[in-house]
Amino acid sequence: FQAEDGIRDVAVTGVQTFALPICSHHFPQGVASGDPKAGSLVFWTRCERVAGGSRAVALTLEVAADAGFSQLLASVPLKAAARWDFTVRAKVRDLPAGSTVYYRFVAGSDVSPVGRSRTAPAPSARPAQLRFAWFTCQDWTVNHWAAMDLLAAEDLDFVVHVGDYIYETVGAAFQTGAAEPAHGPITLPDGTAMPGGAVYATTLADYRHLYRTYRGDPRLQAVHARFPFIATWDDHEFSDDCWQDHQTYTNANLQQTDRRRAASQAWIENMPIDFGDVDFDPARDGAQTLRIYRDFRFGRLAHLVMTDERLYRDDHLVPEAVIAQAQGHDPVNGSDSIGARYFVQQPVLAQFEAVRTAQLGRTPSLLGGTQSQWWKDTLAGSKAVWKLWGNELMLSRLWIDLRESAPAPYNALYVVNADAWDGYPAHKAELMGFVKSAGIRNLVALTGDLHAFQCGVVRDDPVGGSPVMVDFVSAGISSSSFYSYLKAGAAGTPLAPLVATPGTLDAVVRGHNPDFAHVDHDAQGYASAVLTADQLVVTFHKVRPLNADGSAPAAPLLKRTRITLASGSLSPVVVDNV
Repeated sequence: FQAEDGIRDVAVTGVQTFALPICSHHFPQGVASGDPKAGSLVFWTRCERVAGGSRAVALTLEVAADAGFSQLLASVPLKAAARWDFTVRAKVRDLPAGSTVYYRFVAGSDVSPVGRSRTAPAPSARPAQLRFAWFTCQDWTVNHWAAMDLLAAEDLDFVVHVGDYIYETVGAAFQTGAAEPAHGPITLPDGTAMPGGAVYATTLADYRHLYRTYRGDPRLQAVHARFPFIATWDDHEFSDDCWQDHQTYTNANLQQTDRRRAASQAWIENMPIDFGDVDFDPARDGAQTLRIYRDFRFGRLAHLVMTDERLYRDDHLVPEAVIAQAQGHDPVNGSDSIGARYFVQQPVLAQFEAVRTAQLGRTPSLLGGTQSQWWKDTLAGSKAVWKLWGNELMLSRLWIDLRESAPAPYNALYVVNADAWDGYPAHKAELMGFVKSAGIRNLVALTGDLHAFQCGVVRDDPVGGSPVMVDFVSAGISSSSFYSYLKAGAAGTPLAPLVATPGTLDAVVRGHNPDFAHVDHDAQGYASAVLTADQLVVTFHKVRPLNADGSAPAAPLLKRTRITLASGSLSPVVVDNV
């Protein structure tokens, strides 16, 4: 990207002033900032002419030390071009460290909403505390987004998004619940129909339409305008349970390179990303046009690493086609995620991991070799008191042992979610073993994906290993809960009693996985944290479901759960209903 294409990386050199008469442009997706550093921030907007058209829009970013913009720190000329869907982002340097700034965009006579942001503390600083939140899984088509009202009201230094910012499908089986009236139906410009009536995003126009729709919600706009954003992606920004450029809707695991490239471009267009840290080349051959793993430092208190757990991963270890053939199903056009990616028998997973290791000549990986080494080097070299890991997928062990309690053919030891870290056991053990051998302390993961709240200790070996870190999983903003999926899947089977109520499931999970300190598998909401040199205090904010009439609750908060982790400890302390 060059400056005229909407990307700008500038040092503060001077300011300009503008008259602001009647407007002819608008900013339908609001404003955002992101990737906070000690002396820089990235600022984003999307600007269109009210009359439409494809001609580029000239606009200016203004950054100030005060909300009245009397103390301008920077004025940056930009152009919003159709090539990038009229999005712009500019990195402004030489901003004061650890400070609040205000920003807006001016296009002719039109002025955007004013955003507020904050730079990171200086590298040598020892801030008394950091306040941040993370959230995930904001499916437009089910439930409600009232959790974002609560989030926007917090006093935070930054927010982290750990994936599933959009959902690429419309009308899929897992999206059949009601949605609040503010979220009307989505019709994709192109899309590809699936059996059962669902449609999935296929083209760049489809993915852009999803981001425009999602970012049109004023509650999400408020979160973006209030806090600097640090983002990674998970699967739904491209395709459910994807790996590299392969979709998994069917057992064929179709490779869709052009679709992957379109999804990556739409993501980068819509995120306030620091292009000094990422690597984006839309002209590069293949699917890997974009590298987004990177890290952030907040003085000497915290070091945040953000990983990409989709673009470099190897295929899931158990082939769906093999499970299909064993069940007498269609090995190509069928969809056999159960047994291959979910509720995988642990001996079967181990067997196929050995096969894949022999085939590859290395351990099957979720991060890929280069990113894994970067992860190790970054954490081992960190001098921060706390190491935070922006991690998309559950790290805690989630097994269910039914060998003695269930009738055949259910009497087996199951790995519940093999799309997550449990599904790559040798790679997980390698990284956790490194944490132990390198003596890395105070490592915690900020995790999403599962549609549940969890806090669990992670070991270097799932059976009898040493605890090395703690995983905090936030429920989704609106996506249907993990409990609801399991209840639907177990209906009519001997396993139905295990999920008779949310409490029953939670008790079963904790009974089979004693390293969990807290679980709530029937939840929506988000997580926030207060970090000091002495402790990390995480709060899970659980919201109420839709009202009986389908509207969003006016008082969305249902309960809060507070979990405290002392520095140097691997024993979280939980206080529920605070």
